[in-house]
Amino acid sequence: MPIAEVTILPMGVGTSVSRFVAAALRVLEDMGIEYMLTPMSTVFQAGDLETVFEAVRRMHEAVIEAGAPRVEMILKVDDRRDKRVDMHYKVRSTLEKLREKRGPRPGT
Repeated sequence: MPIAEVTILPMGVGTSVSRFVAAALRVLEDMGIEYMLTPMSTVFQAGDLETVFEAVRRMHEAVIEAGAPRVEMILKVDDRRDKRVDMHYKVRSTLEKLREKRGPRPGT
């Protein structure tokens, strides 16, 4: 399952961009795509590569339609084909390895 990380940068709109991010996230919700919002980007997973590219195209257009006169986008895609993993697996796997090295953290 492809996992994508996208950063959409609306330009010429001032310093606050949360309404543009919300417009892009609505696209993912409307498409039924699971995502994780981070302070700097959005990570999502889709069933195939076509869906990833369609989602980012629609997200881009949603930001334009929300009033951004210019949009830059940074896209990273992890398209692993030898093993089926999702974005939660990748995080869990890394955290498990971190705990193996130093043991559980207090409060976890």
